[in-house]
Amino acid sequence: MTPPEPPSLPSLATVPVVGAAEVLARPADALVIDLRTPAEFADDHLPGAVNVPLLDDAGRALVGLAYTQESPEAGFRHGQALIEGRIDDLVRQVGELAGWQPPALDPVDVVRAATAEGIEALDARVAPESGVALRPGTVVLHCWRGGLRSRSVVGLLRALGLERAVGLEGGYKAYRTAVRSELDAWPGAPTFVLRGLTGVGKTLVLRAVGRHRPSWVVDLKGCAGHRSSLLGMVGLEPTSQKTFESLLAARLRHRPEGPLVLEGESRKVGDVIIPPALWGALDSGTNLLLEADVERRIQVLAEDYLARPSAIPLLKEQLLAVQERMGGERDLPGLLDAGEIDALVGDLLVNYYDPLYRHSEKGRDYATRVDSTNPSAAARSIVEWIEAQELPAGSLSPSS
Repeated sequence: MTPPEPPSLPSLATVPVVGAAEVLARPADALVIDLRTPAEFADDHLPGAVNVPLLDDAGRALVGLAYTQESPEAGFRHGQALIEGRIDDLVRQVGELAGWQPPALDPVDVVRAATAEGIEALDARVAPESGVALRPGTVVLHCWRGGLRSRSVVGLLRALGLERAVGLEGGYKAYRTAVRSELDAWPGAPTFVLRGLTGVGKTLVLRAVGRHRPSWVVDLKGCAGHRSSLLGMVGLEPTSQKTFESLLAARLRHRPEGPLVLEGESRKVGDVIIPPALWGALDSGTNLLLEADVERRIQVLAEDYLARPSAIPLLKEQLLAVQERMGGERDLPGLLDAGEIDALVGDLLVNYYDPLYRHSEKGRDYATRVDSTNPSAAARSIVEWIEAQELPAGSLSPSS
């Protein structure tokens, strides 16, 4: 009896690609899959993207080393071997995310057939095709530059029957360019800046304003994962500059016209830098001074820094650095160990934070003063005060 003929393998073909602006304005059910390594993805990624890495961090480094020290073809062959061990699981993951059932074919066989003639032949086979519309249900896959890494995966998925698969033209780099362009071209808005001594609860009031008027607020510290001080990273996870800018761009992108409320910052929030257009709005905005007594300020700081017991070792480490800046005569970690929290925080406020803040705010004018002891009440007062101002027509529309 003659055995049945094995099924013919599908062939990879030209890959349709869409632009970064289209992807950022994509339909709600469109899916973005980031094929870069976990480290690349963690540094920054498109809003809502899911990481399905084609190579892990070590594999990517190995391929890059072969590419630069040997040849592009050597890097290609190293990558091919690694991808063959990963591709079956990758196709399965994409299928689960996209609600698609892959055919009963071995993706490894398709990959081998497509790569048999080398890197140049594969590159030509999966050449990008621009001008494709982004439809509902589209699956957008991308790598760093929209190069062979992602185009090969898109070509494979389409060959296997996922015709909704497209590539991102220019890859993550094109997205980064779009983000920087958006931030540079941001037109500004009537801006109100919450200022006040450390511990008055500026962040608490800002977030309370956001509950009353969600579209008004951009939380710079929330985007940075940092409180903008020497102790500012304690208990938080600081973001990269790229992630910071991505979060800001996403927030500004979907904001209707209306007032902008920010917390007063220096040009840097931790290690990240506020983009020029947004910094200009903050630096020239209308200043609102928040005030609270020392007891309330001690309470706010103690609750903030001691919220995570796991962060205590880092807090002690940073207190040593603050202690040195204060002349080295105090034993700040000792106060923490002894549980003398009020004494510790009071010392920090009166002898460290307050002198620094007063120096930085010297000569600044304030349009109004608000008691911030109760953040919700302070937020209501601020909203009422802003809405009473004469702002450009349309900037206080109901949607704001």
